Amino acid sequence: MLPEARERADLLTDVHTELHLDLTSTEDFAVEATISFRCTKPGASSFLELTGGTDVTLDGRPAPYADGRIALTDLAETNTVRVTARMPYVHDGDGMTETIDPADGERYVCAHTSMDITQKVIPCFDQPDIKSTFSLSVTAPSHWTVLANGALASRSTGGTADTWVFEQTPPFSSYLFTLVGGPWVSVTWDEPYAPAPGGTLPFGWHARASQERELRRDAEELRRITSACFQHYTTVFEPEYPYADYQQVFAPGLNWGAMEFPGCVVFRDQALVQGTPTELEREWMASVIAHEMAHMWFGDLVTMKWWEDSWLNESFADFMGYDVAGVAAGYTDTWTSAAITRKPTGYRADRRRSTHPIAEDTEKIVDVDTAFANFDMITYAKGNAALAQLGHWLGEEDFLAGVNRHLSSHAFGNADLADFLDSLDAASDLDVRAWAAAWLRTTGFDTLVVTRDGDVPVLTREGSRPHRLTVSAYDDAMRLVDSRDVHLGAEPVRLEDFAGRVVVPNSGDETFAVIRPDEQSWAAITAGLSSVESQLTRAMLWWTAVDLTESTVIGVGELVALADRHLRPERHPLVFEGVMKALQAVVRRYDEPAEVAAHLAVVADIARGAVDGGDPALAPGASRVLARLSADRDFLVGWLARDGVDPSVRWAAVHRLAELGDPSHIDPESERDKSVAGHHAALTARAAVPTEAAKAEAWSRLMSGELGSHEFDAVGAGFWGWEQGDLLRPYLDRYVSDGLDLARRSGQAMGDVIGDAFPRLPLTEGVRRELRAAVAAALATGDVPTVLARSWNDSLDDLDRTL
Repeated sequence: MLPEARERADLLTDVHTELHLDLTSTEDFAVEATISFRCTKPGASSFLELTGGTDVTLDGRPAPYADGRIALTDLAETNTVRVTARMPYVHDGDGMTETIDPADGERYVCAHTSMDITQKVIPCFDQPDIKSTFSLSVTAPSHWTVLANGALASRSTGGTADTWVFEQTPPFSSYLFTLVGGPWVSVTWDEPYAPAPGGTLPFGWHARASQERELRRDAEELRRITSACFQHYTTVFEPEYPYADYQQVFAPGLNWGAMEFPGCVVFRDQALVQGTPTELEREWMASVIAHEMAHMWFGDLVTMKWWEDSWLNESFADFMGYDVAGVAAGYTDTWTSAAITRKPTGYRADRRRSTHPIAEDTEKIVDVDTAFANFDMITYAKGNAALAQLGHWLGEEDFLAGVNRHLSSHAFGNADLADFLDSLDAASDLDVRAWAAAWLRTTGFDTLVVTRDGDVPVLTREGSRPHRLTVSAYDDAMRLVDSRDVHLGAEPVRLEDFAGRVVVPNSGDETFAVIRPDEQSWAAITAGLSSVESQLTRAMLWWTAVDLTESTVIGVGELVALADRHLRPERHPLVFEGVMKALQAVVRRYDEPAEVAAHLAVVADIARGAVDGGDPALAPGASRVLARLSADRDFLVGWLARDGVDPSVRWAAVHRLAELGDPSHIDPESERDKSVAGHHAALTARAAVPTEAAKAEAWSRLMSGELGSHEFDAVGAGFWGWEQGDLLRPYLDRYVSDGLDLARRSGQAMGDVIGDAFPRLPLTEGVRRELRAAVAAALATGDVPTVLARSWNDSLDDLDRTL
C-alpha cells in the first residue's frame, strides 16, 4: 500500500543485498540473503517481504514471519540481517519459473520478477523507491549457463554442480532483479565502449538449446541491431551506460513481451520465431530491442518513485524503441507500423471507462495490482504518441537537452513528473507545464475536423490540446501537391493555400488525434487511397477508415470493400499486414454474424492474391492469413503436403482444418514439431475442434489451474472459434463463473490472461446482451480480483461499442 511504502522509503537507506541461491534441487530452491541498510530513525520497526517461503530464519532463528512479511524491530542506525529460506518454483511466470522444454526435456529456471514479484524469489524491500546493490552467487547444474544482473566474476566447478559468482551491481529497484539458468546456447561478443575498462563491454544473445538453429540463423541481425542501438544511446545520452555488461535472453515462461532487467534483458522465447518472420515481426523485434535498451536509462538508472509514474519508464521506452529502431538500426518504417498497429490500441484504450491520464494521480494507484492494470496502452501507445508530439513541439535539440538533464540529475535515484518537468523547463522557453497539464494530466483525445468555407479548407480542433502537425494537400487523384507545418490550438486554421484541394491533416502522424476529413476529401481518399505515395500517410488513412467503422460512421461492408479495392495493390508489407490484422478484428467484433463469413472470405482472397503474387515481403504474413481463413480443405491439405512450408503457416493450416472439423493433422504435425511453439500450436488446434466432446475437454484443461499463462493463451486462442457461436453458447456464462473462480486462486498474470480470453466472436445482439449481463453481474459483486476486473470492464466497454 502507498502510505506504508512511503513510510518505509523515508526510513530505510543505503541498502546492500548479498545472495546465494541453490537451484540444484528440482523440488524447491534455497536462498541465503544478507541485507544491510541504514535506518533514519533508530528504534523504529520495518519489514522485509518474502512470499511463499518455508524454513525461514532471521539471523539463524525462526523468523517472525507471517502474511509474506519478516518483521524487523528495534532497528539501529546501521543494520545487517541474515535470512535463509526454501522457496517454491512456479509455473505461471510470476516468480522463479521452472520450465521443461518439450523439445528435449531440458530444464530451465528463470527469476521472472517485476512489480511486487521479486519477494517470491528473495527477501527484499519490494518497492521501486528503495534501491539496493546486489551481490549474487548461484549454484546450478554444471551443464548450465547462469546469467544475472551483474557481470560474471568467477565460476567454480563442483562435480555435478558449479557455482557462478557475479560482480556487485550498482543500486537498482528490487523489481528489476533477475537470474536465468539453463543449458543456453549463446552468441557473445565484446562491444566497443570507450568508458568501460579495456574499452569494451561483454555482450550476448542466449536461447534455449532447442532454439540453437533459430539463434544461429538470426544472430548476425540481432547483434547488428543491438550494437547500432547501443552506440546510438551512448552517443545521445550524457550519463554513461550504468552496468558492466549487456546480455539478452530468449527465456521460457515470461509473462511480459520483454523485461528490462539491468544488464540482463529477458524476451519471451516466442520472439525467436521458427520460420520466416513477417516484416511486422522483424520491425517489432528491432523496436523491442531498442525499447528495452532505452530502459537501462529510463527506468533502471532513473526509476519512478511510485507506480503512478510508470509512464516515465514505459512511454519513453516505447517512444525510443520505435524512434531508435528507425534512426539507428535501419528499420526506417517503424512509425508506419506504429500508425496502423500501435497507436490504434491507444485510441481504443482512451475510449474506455478505464482510461486514465498518462501521468496518473498518485492517490488512484492504491496498490500494486491497480498499478499492474495501468501497464496498458494508455501508458505505452498513447504515452509514446504524446512524447513524439512533445519532441515535435519542442524541437529535437531542446527535447534531448531536457531528457539528459533529467537523467543526469537523478542517476541511480528516483524521480516523478515534477522532476521531469523541471528538467524540460530548464531546457526550453516554451511552457512545458501547460503542455503537460493538457497532454499528460487529462484523458481522451482530440478530433481534427476539416470543413470548407467556400473552396478554402478550415482545420478545427474538437478538444483541448495544442497540436503541431503536418497538413498535406492532394489533387483529386491523391497525388501530393504541398505540405505545411501547422500549429493548431483553440482557433481554427484557414488553409488558403490549399483552396480546392483534397486535405489530409496529420499526414505525418505526428500527433495523437483522430481526423474527420470533409466530404470532398473523403471521397477522393476512398477513390485513390492506394495512390497515396507516403506509406506513413496511407497507414494513418487506413486507421482512419477503421476508426470510422468502429465509430459507426461507415459500415463494416464499406471497410471490406475499401480493402478489396485498395489493399490488393498495396506493396508495403507493414501497411499490408497491419490492415489485414485490423480487418480480421473489426469483422469478427463488429459485423453481423450472417455477414462475417462472406467478409472474411474477401480478406482471405486478398491474402491469396498476395501469396500468388510471389512478393517475398508480403508472402509470410499473407500466407498465415490465408491458412487461417481459407474454407478450402483440399487446398489446406495440399499445402501441408508441400515441402518447405513455413512452420507458422503449417500450424495455421492445421488449426484451420481442426476448426473445420478435421483434427487428423494435429498429431502428425506435433511429431514433426516438438518445439515449445509447436506444443502451444497443438493446444490451440485441439481446442478449435468443433465437437461437444472436444470443447468440453478443452474447457476442462483451460480452467484446471494447471496451465501456465502461455498454455492458457494457446488454448483460449483456439477455443472461441469464430464460426462456432452456437456450439460455444453454453460456455459464455461458464467463462464468467469458472474464469472468476480460477482468477481468485491465481496471481496477476493469470488474471490478465483470463481477461484476454474474453469471448470475442460474432454473436447475435441478444446473446451479446446475455454475455454482457453475466459479466456486469459478476463485477457488481465487488469480488473480482483487480486485474481481471479491469480487463472485464474494458471488455464490457468494447461490447457496448459493438452493441
